[in-house]
Amino acid sequence: MTTYRKIHGRSIQAVTTDPTESVAEGQIWYNTTSDTFKSVVALESFTSSSPLNTARYFMAGAGSQTAALSFGGDASPPYTNASEEYNGSGWTNTSSMNTARTSLAGAGTSTAGLGFGGYFAPPASNKNETEEYNGSSWSEQNNLGTARYRLAGAGTQTAGLAFGGNDGPTSSTVSADTEEYNGTSWSEQNNLSQGRRQLGGLGTQTAALAFGGRKQPGNVDVTDTEEYDGTSWSSGGALPQISRGYSGTAGTQTAGLSIGGVIAPGIYNGALKYDGSTWSISPATMATGTNEGSGLMSGSTQSAGMAAGGYGPSSVLGNTEEFNISINTITAAAWASGGALNTARDGIAGAGIQTAALAFGGSTGSVSDASEEYDGTSWTEGNNLNTARRLLAGFGIQTAGIGAGGYTPGTNLMDIAESYDGTSWTEVGDLNNARFGLSGCGTSTAGLVFGGRGGSPVGQVANSEEWNGSAWSEGNNLNTARRELAGCGTQTAGLGFAGYGSPTTLNVSEEYNGTSWTEGNNLITGKNALGGAGIQTAALAFGGSTGSDSATTEGYDGTSWSTRPNMGTARDKLGGAGASNTSALAFGGHAGSITNATEEFTGETTAANITDFTTS
Repeated sequence: MTTYRKIHGRSIQAVTTDPTESVAEGQIWYNTTSDTFKSVVALESFTSSSPLNTARYFMAGAGSQTAALSFGGDASPPYTNASEEYNGSGWTNTSSMNTARTSLAGAGTSTAGLGFGGYFAPPASNKNETEEYNGSSWSEQNNLGTARYRLAGAGTQTAGLAFGGNDGPTSSTVSADTEEYNGTSWSEQNNLSQGRRQLGGLGTQTAALAFGGRKQPGNVDVTDTEEYDGTSWSSGGALPQISRGYSGTAGTQTAGLSIGGVIAPGIYNGALKYDGSTWSISPATMATGTNEGSGLMSGSTQSAGMAAGGYGPSSVLGNTEEFNISINTITAAAWASGGALNTARDGIAGAGIQTAALAFGGSTGSVSDASEEYDGTSWTEGNNLNTARRLLAGFGIQTAGIGAGGYTPGTNLMDIAESYDGTSWTEVGDLNNARFGLSGCGTSTAGLVFGGRGGSPVGQVANSEEWNGSAWSEGNNLNTARRELAGCGTQTAGLGFAGYGSPTTLNVSEEYNGTSWTEGNNLITGKNALGGAGIQTAALAFGGSTGSDSATTEGYDGTSWSTRPNMGTARDKLGGAGASNTSALAFGGHAGSITNATEEFTGETTAANITDFTTS
């Protein structure tokens, strides 16, 4: 008789706690504490991720789940040449395509992408333009032989494939044309067995898949699948759904994936898998059904796909959803409600981490001296600041924090600094430059404050000051003077970002090395009065004002900023805390009115999907 030991080469292990390290699918162990046999099994699931910067549909995509490219499309209106890269966590704007268009096709990777065909109006015209992306910019190449839109694509930048689409002035004119791209020019190949538009496409130039879409006459939905072997097309397994137009795609000819799309009578919120002969319906469903969005091409797999943007039940979408077949349960990054402040206020300062934070000062309509501690669940009132004020800087930890500068009516600009020891506040050495709307980072014995509004005449300032635990000393200035900016990091590796500089809101980001400030890559969106958390190489920017209260969140990896999930409550003049870009806290602020709302940010997490087997 075959035994577990004969199959796996070892006996079932007895353990008191479940393993935390990566384990293979199907591996079994016995947990003596719970008196159960356990194993890990693969799950199919969708996980929501960070949104696109430009919501749109009828766009194209390329790359993989952790390095994707999305380009072109319809932002309703207008038709766009926008291009964005995805790093597995969020989207960053990149150089735009040379030709704005919608309903184009794509192939390749995020650093070697290919975009071709499409449509633009006015004047109404089918496009045959082809562009290549090198990881930083788009360049025009030789055109398709047949100008068309709502076509499909597959392959790589040097071995691309284009097939199907609309090649006439109306949607009733459909094409069966197939063309191959060799990195320089397109050449005609054997046609699909039938012309169709809005079809799905995936795979490589020598092993591609075409499926679904609509044919003429009668604009008929089709379930046909065709396989391409580098020379000609042959029939494959039929789709299990009527019409699969506008879907996102990923994978290979023998392990393909179709996400979302249109089925009678509406938008589909699921996924289909192809095994080389047969389509099956995945048990996973999207949070928001979408069609006309972009999927992935080269580098993506059936077990790790993604769809972004599209058109939902009633509006253009910027949503991103990742599809995974994995033994790990993936929990998406998200903001969640935390315990409310005891005293609602804006212009508030913060210090500490998500589970041990400190909030102090601010305004309830008049300046506040309130100080509260957060334990990861709720806020507790502590001893007050000695001087009530708003728009002050805060840094340090819950048991060793610093509050500096600020504003109070009558006194206006303030140079007062106070130190918190976990019980009470004590006045310490004054700032050299009185100001408010400044930011800070570091510890109670090695801190840094920068920017703000002060000087004579009063205006935005670039001053930096270092704190050594007993006194402030002048440091080198920011490159860009501003107020109501955010900051994080340490005295020798600080980060200052966004803010307000005369006469506009800024997206400027600067890094401090302990001596001087260096400009880095800008935020995607300029804003002021925002919250910040993290370190110089892993930061989070959230909330703020772009002219109105904002809920947007961006993450920084030490090189560039990219989108993160939005906050639940749009607001500005809020407080922030947290030592990483995966664990942050936002509290207070102004959300139409002064709020006491607290939100906790948690980055994406994975955990083994452990299943019990009953014993009898």
